[in-house]
Amino acid sequence: MNDLRSPLEEVFRREHGLVLASLIRAFGDFDLAEDALADAVSAAAESWPAAGVPESPAAWLLTVAKRKAIDKLRRQKRLAEKLESLGPITVVDEVDDDGGFPDERLRLMFACCHPALSPEARVALTLKSLGGLTTSEIARAFLTSEPTMYQRITRARNKIRLAGIPIALPSAPDLPERLGSVLAVI
Repeated sequence: MNDLRSPLEEVFRREHGLVLASLIRAFGDFDLAEDALADAVSAAAESWPAAGVPESPAAWLLTVAKRKAIDKLRRQKRLAEKLESLGPITVVDEVDDDGGFPDERLRLMFACCHPALSPEARVALTLKSLGGLTTSEIARAFLTSEPTMYQRITRARNKIRLAGIPIALPSAPDLPERLGSVLAVI
């Protein structure tokens, strides 16, 4: 490995300025360019010992660094879009409009135990979401296979999402009926 590290170090010393300048020109961001070049050198350290030093190592480093930079920009864009779709984030006081229940777990329990879900799905989803059990552990408790239990939990989550079931406490008039479902699961 030292035989190939030496050529990588030589290429890095010789071509570093050219590759970095090309990246900064392409992306207009010094930090992004440096990070991408570091990632490309790391990839070269992994790839070159097995594949050998490419004919044009500077071009190889530049190509890999550009791809790494583009991947990072895409990830940042997706993150920004996801954060934007969440809307403004507010801090929840200890006592809020739901009758003084500050614990989000109670809200999640009411969603997991929604009457739109089958009783088996309610129990499985509650055990997974709030009980911290693995799908395998839940499957064993239900005496069923892990893939079957995985599908049951996945369908329940999808039903909550697609039906728009809120992760919230039920309104005062609905509380007695919904409480029975939660108590049955418990």
